[in-house]
Amino acid sequence: MTNSRIAAVDVGNDALKALFGKLDSELYIPNVIARDIEDRPVIGIEELDEKDPVDNLHIRVHSPALKDNNAIYRVGNLATKGSNPTELDPGSSKSEEDQTLVMLFASLALDAVSREEGSQKHHGNNRNVVEANYTLGTGLPLREVKEGKDVGYRSQLLGSVHQVEFLVTPRYQGMKVNIKFDEVKVYPEGFAAFVNLVMDNDLNVINKDLIDKQILIQDIGGLSTDIAVIRNRNVDDDKAQGFNLGVAESLEAIRDEIRTKHGVELDSRRDVVDIITRKNDRHHIMVKGSRTSVHDITDRILLELAKKQYRYLRNVWQRNSQSEICYFVGGGSAVLKDYLKSLNNSLDGFNIEFFEDENESIWMMANAYYKLVSDFVRKTNRDKKQEKQKQEATSAK
Repeated sequence: MTNSRIAAVDVGNDALKALFGKLDSELYIPNVIARDIEDRPVIGIEELDEKDPVDNLHIRVHSPALKDNNAIYRVGNLATKGSNPTELDPGSSKSEEDQTLVMLFASLALDAVSREEGSQKHHGNNRNVVEANYTLGTGLPLREVKEGKDVGYRSQLLGSVHQVEFLVTPRYQGMKVNIKFDEVKVYPEGFAAFVNLVMDNDLNVINKDLIDKQILIQDIGGLSTDIAVIRNRNVDDDKAQGFNLGVAESLEAIRDEIRTKHGVELDSRRDVVDIITRKNDRHHIMVKGSRTSVHDITDRILLELAKKQYRYLRNVWQRNSQSEICYFVGGGSAVLKDYLKSLNNSLDGFNIEFFEDENESIWMMANAYYKLVSDFVRKTNRDKKQEKQKQEATSAK
């Protein structure tokens, strides 16, 4: 495992967030894919290598874990520019979708070739096939873990070689990456959020006020919402709740209404999120060159969703009346923060907390997976070292 590179990957419904190695690399890729042809047309092909590979990901993915094996995809920002972008559908299970795996493999392959690129500069190598071994920390919604889907998800990653071939991608065209997993740790997302709240990268307690409290964590994603009940430093499996409602349907509704009312076609749900959360010109779009407010559309649809999310919180809190605080996390919380705060102030007045730094909330799961999988690697290497010392001591006798 010492030659295995750590990867902490959160395949969120809005975007993939990943941390690698000794926090020496990170990736953020919108969770959008689009089926494509092998020789996609590129304007200015001679300038291709001057572009950012992350914004121009064009790959073929071969893996026995995929239902649709050997398919070609545009991934991330490049996929949003095509005519057939695919985002995860409401009601789908993250652990059972090819899209989750395509995003995961794409991120690992990007990390592997970027490291190989640095190696070539130093050693003059010209290898087209990169062998990459990873120890992966990732997660699934509580609902899927409670249904036991984490076991199947883990097993389809382990024991196989998963290959990503870069097609018309800047700098990496023609390179192939063979990905193998030495270990895969799949964590329930609610517990991961708790770990990130109370512990640093070495799993030392940094928030003693929270460590022994009964707390709720409401994780609002694109497709689902999980409310974890944390007591005695663990997720209470019986009390944890998962709901098949995230922000995706509301974002699609906003997108459809903008198209109908203003004749403006937004490429993906990612564009809607940007309109809602950006610092300047929030809730505005350009219509025929004129700055136009869509606040009436976003306000009505998001307030309706916030009311549903608030009912979830109220119902879970009633059944766990000794809870002391609820933390809202996830990309959906960033979108709904102002609406939920307003509802809470006018209704129950629960003790709720948001992360004012939206970036911290968005990266929370990836950070948590990194802490957990790094701790696993440390303990495994320590145990191996102790076992080796025992064997050497025994043979010396």
